[in-house]
Amino acid sequence: MNDSRKWWILSVTSLGSLLSALNFSTLIIALPDLLKGLHASLLQAMWVMLSYMVAQTVMVLMAGSLADRFGRKRVYIFGMLLFTVVSLAAGFADNAPLLIVFRILQGIGGAMIMANSTAIVADAFPREELGRALGINIMVVAVGQIIGPVLGGWLTEAFGWEWTFWFNVPFGVIGVIWGFKVLGMKDDKFAAPKAGGLDRGGVITYVLSITGLLIALTWGPIQSWTSPVVWISGLFFVVLFPLFLRCEKRHPNALLHLPLFANRVFSFGIVSATLNAIARMGVMFMLIFYFQGALEKDALVAGIMTIPLAAGMLVVSPVAGMLGDKYGETMPATLGLFLNIFGMAGLALDTGLDTPFWHLAVYMTIISVGSGLFNSPNSSSIMNAAGPKYRGEASGIRSLTTNMGMMLSIAFSMPIVTHSIPHEAMLAIFSGTQVGMDDKSSLNGFISGLHAVFWFMAALMALATVLSYLRSTRNAGASGGATIHHK
Repeated sequence: MNDSRKWWILSVTSLGSLLSALNFSTLIIALPDLLKGLHASLLQAMWVMLSYMVAQTVMVLMAGSLADRFGRKRVYIFGMLLFTVVSLAAGFADNAPLLIVFRILQGIGGAMIMANSTAIVADAFPREELGRALGINIMVVAVGQIIGPVLGGWLTEAFGWEWTFWFNVPFGVIGVIWGFKVLGMKDDKFAAPKAGGLDRGGVITYVLSITGLLIALTWGPIQSWTSPVVWISGLFFVVLFPLFLRCEKRHPNALLHLPLFANRVFSFGIVSATLNAIARMGVMFMLIFYFQGALEKDALVAGIMTIPLAAGMLVVSPVAGMLGDKYGETMPATLGLFLNIFGMAGLALDTGLDTPFWHLAVYMTIISVGSGLFNSPNSSSIMNAAGPKYRGEASGIRSLTTNMGMMLSIAFSMPIVTHSIPHEAMLAIFSGTQVGMDDKSSLNGFISGLHAVFWFMAALMALATVLSYLRSTRNAGASGGATIHHK
């Protein structure tokens, strides 16, 4: 490929990554105004935020798998177009249920972008440069996480919550036009049609089982774990997910290529990424609770105070990618996870009502540097292990498990930290409509729960560190995608 063209391709996927990161961080700040403007309940406001992630998580595997069959660039550009059109419509929503529907559609478009971004970059760059390219993509995500809270606060105050959706539109239009110009369609990579047709059984059982799991994981900590919604949704997952795996083993054109997981580099990289997502998102949620609930900061200030969680990624990600390209992905990825243990242990030991902010900033920076060291080499390792034929699906699996990790972080951390907080107060603090806790006696219990969450996340990072190191066997580095048996 022309040396300059691959960098133009990276610019297209980086724009998609930036929009995805901004979409989440700007909306958190706008939730209180959105709740008032739409006369929504707290539960509806929560689902405005979470429905995007649920839809994206459900669809991302299908988007990656379908792109392997029908063209990654086509699916990517269509996803950007859908995301842009729905963003425009979302700003005109006059009630919460309609906005939740738009957020679901926005999540489907986001899934098409996420599932194919990494695969398109992997197609464009040679193996020895892939880590650096993915590092730049991750650096752009860090930029979105840093400027998102400030941008969301400014847009909401100056123009209204609608603009947290409308600001996506011009960037989305640029992304679609730029994607058509740079990516093109003539050399789009897609697999030849296979005998057996579409894996309908796999699609149905996958969508129903994963949707059931995600609803249970989000409804439980927000509403009640004893709710019939949780039990019915969980039952859907327990019954249908084994059927999904059975379909994938038998169907000649399976939605999920299970032999990918026989590759140790691939499977250990995926599990490490999932554990990292659980821990990192859990820490972010808990710190926002801490800043808004215990320290009585408003949503905008709380968002700004979490900037150190992304700042290290901004600086380190491209360097980590280059280190992975030169010395192998295992060393920087494992070192990054190892650093995260210390950052999370520091938060567990030192977080209190009188802790100086610079202490917390140091620990958050350690975590963000660790994440920067881990993400791009680990993603490069996963893509190289999957091989060119299954890069779209591998990217989809990586996005699926990372998003699932984010949802699991809510399910794990909320019950631990909020057992001493009244349920309505928990929802109000989480959505940004309440600052501080009325019941001061619950603060000590909250801080104890916070420590427990941070220790739990540090333990997950220790496990992820071991798994990341173990991916590097004598033959793993050379095997790459060759160990995968294609159908």
